[in-house]
Amino acid sequence: MKEYLSDKECNRIFTDQVGKIEKLFSDMFAGRHPVSLYEPCQYIMQSGGKRLRPFLVMLSAKAVGSDYNSVLNAAAAVEILHNFTLVHDDIMDNADKRRGRETIHKKYDLSTAILVGDNLTAIAYQYLLRDCPDNSKAVIDSFTRGIVEVCEGQSLDKEFEIKPSVTINEYKEMIGKKTAALARVCCSIGARLGGGTEEEITLLENYGENLGMAFQIQDDLLDIFAKEEEFGKSVGIDLAEGKKTYLFLSALARAEGEDLALLKNVIKNKGAASEEIPVIRDMYDRLNVIADAADEINKYTNAAIGAAEAVKNKEAGALLVWLAKKLINRNK
Repeated sequence: MKEYLSDKECNRIFTDQVGKIEKLFSDMFAGRHPVSLYEPCQYIMQSGGKRLRPFLVMLSAKAVGSDYNSVLNAAAAVEILHNFTLVHDDIMDNADKRRGRETIHKKYDLSTAILVGDNLTAIAYQYLLRDCPDNSKAVIDSFTRGIVEVCEGQSLDKEFEIKPSVTINEYKEMIGKKTAALARVCCSIGARLGGGTEEEITLLENYGENLGMAFQIQDDLLDIFAKEEEFGKSVGIDLAEGKKTYLFLSALARAEGEDLALLKNVIKNKGAASEEIPVIRDMYDRLNVIADAADEINKYTNAAIGAAEAVKNKEAGALLVWLAKKLINRNK
């Protein structure tokens, strides 16, 4: 299965399918009023992004024998939903940049950003329902549970910033809700709308969940080791905001002496000073935190690949394997 499609063919299929999503977004809000609401909606939806989540919906439909185009609106719905979460996350994190551009609340204002996020949620449902047959309770339930879990995960993430002690397992629970849940939902919706069996749906949900876990730990790594011009947002922002990432918690469990004092000081001050960030980055390397994170990423990626290799549709299975490998080698 791994050799069924070349890297070039996988890239072409990915580009073609994502291109359909981009076309949908290009005129989604054209002519809609009030402009004060829909102009910033258009701004966020045209701010780029990997478009992985809509591709997962389309790929999961293909995996169970359906067609990519059969779930185009549902694919758009999950990307709209994802962008809603980014708008509100950026408000809570007081972030200045997203994907190399000004965040909504910085470009416009706080009230507009809140309203845009609310509106995107409703529009996501509108697009999801376009692809839903009459009896779609399971699809809508999956989508709605995904929203709830993302909100729960974000709440835990904010809670961890002030909580003095967080375990690795608690962290994994948080990212399981905040990041992995939406990837799982993408696969679930695509497989359900594509007419998959319960066994096929479960298999693809497992793929999405493991992919999401690997993706988030990789994101933790990139936050401090990526190049800002490639990453699209400020590097080291998690440390500056006092976020207890996989790397931070692993270092905290291993650190002693001055290292431990520095990390505790970050917790006390609810964030690291700019001059402390490179020091902590060196500490992560010295304490083998980077190698440990890489092992975790590989563990979840291999689990996702194992699920992908069990998919009956050869094209979809090969693409799922390709996507998992592509994500662990990304730089943004």
